[in-house]
Amino acid sequence: MNDLSTNASATELICASVAGCRRQLANAASAQRAAVVAELAAQLRAEQATVLAANQRDLDAAAQAGLSPALTDRLMLNAERLEAMAADLERVAQLPDPIGTELERRELQPGMMLSRRRVPIGTLGVVYEARPNVTTDIAALAIKSGNALVLRGGRETVHSNRALLACVHAALRGHGLPESLVQALPAEQRSEVGELLAQDRYIDLLIPRGGQALQDYCREHARMAVVYGGIGICHLYWAPSANLQRALPLVVNAKVQRPSVCNALDTLLVDRQVAAAVLPRVVAEMLPLGVRFVADTAALDALGGPSGDQLRAAQADDFDREWLSLTLGLRVVDGLDQAIAHISEHSTDHSDGILTEDAEEARRFLAEVDSAAVYWNASTRFTDGSAFGLGAEVAVSTQRLHARGPMALEALTTYKWVVEGDYSVRS
Repeated sequence: MNDLSTNASATELICASVAGCRRQLANAASAQRAAVVAELAAQLRAEQATVLAANQRDLDAAAQAGLSPALTDRLMLNAERLEAMAADLERVAQLPDPIGTELERRELQPGMMLSRRRVPIGTLGVVYEARPNVTTDIAALAIKSGNALVLRGGRETVHSNRALLACVHAALRGHGLPESLVQALPAEQRSEVGELLAQDRYIDLLIPRGGQALQDYCREHARMAVVYGGIGICHLYWAPSANLQRALPLVVNAKVQRPSVCNALDTLLVDRQVAAAVLPRVVAEMLPLGVRFVADTAALDALGGPSGDQLRAAQADDFDREWLSLTLGLRVVDGLDQAIAHISEHSTDHSDGILTEDAEEARRFLAEVDSAAVYWNASTRFTDGSAFGLGAEVAVSTQRLHARGPMALEALTTYKWVVEGDYSVRS
């Protein structure tokens, strides 16, 4: 990996540098890798003032550029969010180390043993937008799982990411590992993304975290394997047997608790048998919280027709939108089959759920809806590495290979076959 041409780009040089020292991390003891992650949590707390000042520079620039409220919310750090990031890192540090785990072992023939062991994927490349927490989440998961890492954050988070990367480097230095194991592209030129996607010689797996345009671009142009996902058009189906008093706060939580993220509720499907009772209660509960609604004809009828900006008729593509805001789609459906059919047509296979007291109805929904996370009487907001007990996540995968849902330590490993013989030959 040292025979770079004299006209190699800065991106290629960075990728080669990272990949060139990854064995130092793969060979590091489990305790050493965990200690780096724990130190990173300590660095976040110690450097809080520096990180928040850098983030404020990004927020000021975002305001001048007219960045959308959803992206601004994702960009913003404060003391509470920084503490939550540090706590997640501490949980990652304490998780069992997947590297070296023996998945199976058996004798092939006398004197010859075969085993399958978990190993790091190698070098990860991550492209992300307006999410400074990704810098430390992915760095921690990569280090803990023995992977080297190349980051390319968005230009809107450049100051935040630099401050957070400095914390990563301090943690690596403090435990005898080179800073070059985790490096970031400058985020100065758009061409950097295209250059990164061409580095299949050094990058083993690419993970894009951002909007549909970024994910489509990476899938189309990357020369290495790509994990995609994180686009969430999420649904809840309110069945006739659902408990109104208990289901209502759940729906509010799924939509309102943090509307700018991918696991927030986008469409509420309400069974026709209960639409007249349920929909007015939903709207009355959520209007004071700033929620606006787009509704199909039957839902509008149950609500007495359109009401300006607060309630309007759904357009042709409204049920194919990830709102990332305080907007909720409403549709009336005729039973479970139509609810499942709607989800099959409009879902992005991220997070979808059912509200019901009927166990058989729930069983069918959980079996037939093929999303990365499916729910029975629970908010879609739980689709998250931290909430799932994984410590953090590098992405929420909506594909079927090689990982689905929140991707954490295990998803950043592959395996190798190890054969131990006694000068064995094959007959």
